[in-house]
Amino acid sequence: MFNSIFSSILSDSTFSGNEFVIITITAFLCGLIIAGGYMIKNRYSRSLVTTLVLLPAIVELVIILVNGNLGAGVAVAGAFSLVRFRSAPGRGQEITGIFLAMAVGLAAGMGYIGIALLFSLLVTGVHLLLKSVHFGSENKGVKQLKISVPENLDYENRFDDAFQKYLKEYSYDDVRTTNMGSLYRLTLSVVMKDNVSSREFLDELRTLNGNLDISLGRMTEPQEAL
Repeated sequence: MFNSIFSSILSDSTFSGNEFVIITITAFLCGLIIAGGYMIKNRYSRSLVTTLVLLPAIVELVIILVNGNLGAGVAVAGAFSLVRFRSAPGRGQEITGIFLAMAVGLAAGMGYIGIALLFSLLVTGVHLLLKSVHFGSENKGVKQLKISVPENLDYENRFDDAFQKYLKEYSYDDVRTTNMGSLYRLTLSVVMKDNVSSREFLDELRTLNGNLDISLGRMTEPQEAL
């Protein structure tokens, strides 16, 4: 009984109407599972989740039509490769979702509906488990500090005394010019000491940077980060 899950319902390169309906429904169901799992505890767009629902069925139809035809398969592979160059870069989770949708569509198109459903449930379940245990999440104690300083101010070592007084750790992530080169923007990753006031820390920094903009907040993940 269990072994039947890993067998294909297609016996050769042809397929019947019933088999096509079963495979297509399975592809849509896998897409719904993938999209539903992605929508839990993730940032997403309507366009992305709609794509995750429809993509397995689209890939499934392509695989059914080119089954046994090597020339058509090569042509379709070339067409799919063009999609990459017309797409905006995405986060790692988005790319993983797209590849998962394509993989289960491929399995469904070859008639392995049991594998397609099982793999969709398995990967989605593992994804939700990793999310629930905060696997790979950043240290919540790490914050991002941004300090603006005028161009005529020597910022190197200027803030070291304040940093040592209020911070456990700090490191410079980025230094850039802003406001037509009249200001420097320092970006640091910092860890505050226990039982210190962030307000007092910012007030002390203001006396050192000429009372220009300072921000202290949680680390933000760039939209294009993988």
